[in-house]
Amino acid sequence: MEYEIIVVGGGHAGCEAALACARLNHKTLLVTGNIKNIADMPCNPSIGGSAKGIVVREIDALGGQMGKNADKGKIQIKMLNYKKGPAVQALRAQADKIVYPKEMLKTLKNTKNLEILENMVEDLIVDNNIVKGVILKNGEKITSKAVILTTGTYLKADILVGDTRTRKGPHGEEPSNHLSDNLKKLGFTIKRLKTGTPPRIAKDSIDFSKTKIEYGDDYPYTFSFDNEEITKLPEVPCHLVYTTLKTHQIILDHLNESSMYGGLDDIKGIGPRYCPSIEDKIVRFKDKERHQLFLEPESLYYDDIYIQGFSTSMPHYVQEQMVHSLPGLENAKILKYAYAIEYDSIYPTQLKRSLETKIIENLYCAGQINGTSGYEEAACQGLIAGINASLKLEKKEPLILKRNEAYIGVLIDDLVTKGIRDPYRLLTSRAEYRLLLRHDNADLRLREYGYKIGLINEKQYQKLQKKKEDIENCIKLLKDNKLNPSDEVNEKLKSILSTPIKDGISFYNLLKRPEVTIDFIKLFISLPYDEEVINQVEITDKYEGYIKKALKEAQKMLKLENQIIPENLDYDLVPNIASEARQKLKEVKPTSIGQAIRISGVNPADISVLSVYLKKEKVNG
Repeated sequence: MEYEIIVVGGGHAGCEAALACARLNHKTLLVTGNIKNIADMPCNPSIGGSAKGIVVREIDALGGQMGKNADKGKIQIKMLNYKKGPAVQALRAQADKIVYPKEMLKTLKNTKNLEILENMVEDLIVDNNIVKGVILKNGEKITSKAVILTTGTYLKADILVGDTRTRKGPHGEEPSNHLSDNLKKLGFTIKRLKTGTPPRIAKDSIDFSKTKIEYGDDYPYTFSFDNEEITKLPEVPCHLVYTTLKTHQIILDHLNESSMYGGLDDIKGIGPRYCPSIEDKIVRFKDKERHQLFLEPESLYYDDIYIQGFSTSMPHYVQEQMVHSLPGLENAKILKYAYAIEYDSIYPTQLKRSLETKIIENLYCAGQINGTSGYEEAACQGLIAGINASLKLEKKEPLILKRNEAYIGVLIDDLVTKGIRDPYRLLTSRAEYRLLLRHDNADLRLREYGYKIGLINEKQYQKLQKKKEDIENCIKLLKDNKLNPSDEVNEKLKSILSTPIKDGISFYNLLKRPEVTIDFIKLFISLPYDEEVINQVEITDKYEGYIKKALKEAQKMLKLENQIIPENLDYDLVPNIASEARQKLKEVKPTSIGQAIRISGVNPADISVLSVYLKKEKVNG
């Protein structure tokens, strides 16, 4: 049977890729090793977080699914960094590990043009460097016009505990043992990476009186902009604990038994820098007397508690001692032991910004196979790969999000331009224009793209247009109306420690004062708009100067992005550039001067020489 697009892997990247392709009317096959593990959350029971929560909003703005199903399955939600500026605010939800995958599977099964096959892909059908389909474990061939690989941590996966290495994937399942070797034969550079997960504890074995309770926010935040009817699950708290000096001593005494520190001497995989094991924390931060841990419920349907921040590859008997050294967990029962997992990935500079591979045409890769970590990073790549595979079949230009347009654009550009050393995690600090890439404006930034592509319907689009119109009208209302001085007005200003006014001042200019909030403005003027619109107006007003500055900086960057580098440029013909720069330019094959500048190892002098060469060639051409 022939399909237009085959998606390999049913994790967060695979689900978004398959849904995007099918919704764009392409006959799609999703191949997964175990249908029960579709949209599985093998590690932390959460969606969102710093920067990541904004990515979930961006996925929703483009027409993806993660935010909608996260809203249905959340058992707690918080706005992180609420007291800081809007540039770093992001949602994080405790997601029910039963509800979220169940909702995603239901979504997949109810989507037209999409079939699910439970099997293992071990090779690709390739003809003249163009992918033509996949070969299953049993030798069966299935043809297609495009293939998207979203294999997660299953490529030659090894579970690591103490001095034992077991060829298994997450949950102890059979991994994909041959696909990465076959990718290597096709010319791909394969990189070994590693990640890990903490122990799970029986809830009734924890003494929560020794922990600090952490509630979610009361405000009914949602990831999705579409305000669907959401079945509200009961909210449950998390709990905060800290490691003790005893915990640290146990780890140091048994350090050579950890897989990472001597238990195994053949580990090649590099672990995540920003989500290290507890062993790494103790070794790297010796001056810290304690480390923060969160006890997080995994589901309302069972009682496993996840110890956030306690990832380890210690032997089971050492894990027992470590857990029992924590306050409130002296008699804790471990239901699932922690482990590290080592797996194969491809080096991401072998990808175009569309996530199509440079080596094999019509082959796309998304998620942890590209060297990323995290459900959200995977999901957004899956969505973009699905969109671009579809657009290519339709003979349309790919969707390339710029660094000033989306965190998704930052993530993909970082991967394909800079490559990776360890599993890539998205951080707000990676975005130069983070004041432009906020939680609150993801729909304003990206929903037009989703509409033009066909993933956003007319009703959603009209809602966006109304929001834009309301924002403009609200701003005009604040600019056109003034607050005039009076004893009553000045008393109210003094009450919020604001300077009294002598002359009339527009509400728009008054709102620029740091101590003046939109709620204060509402004491004097009616604003007949919904809270999303009013919040947007307040941010636009208060940060107007900074936003204009960021937009100006982004325009400079865009000028460099518009200086196109021909795809077939022979860098050996470019004189006087450093040998390292030449090698890096040949590897990445940047599409513009702007991208070339971001390649590590390419210096300003090399860029100057390259720019002069391109101008000269253009004149001579």
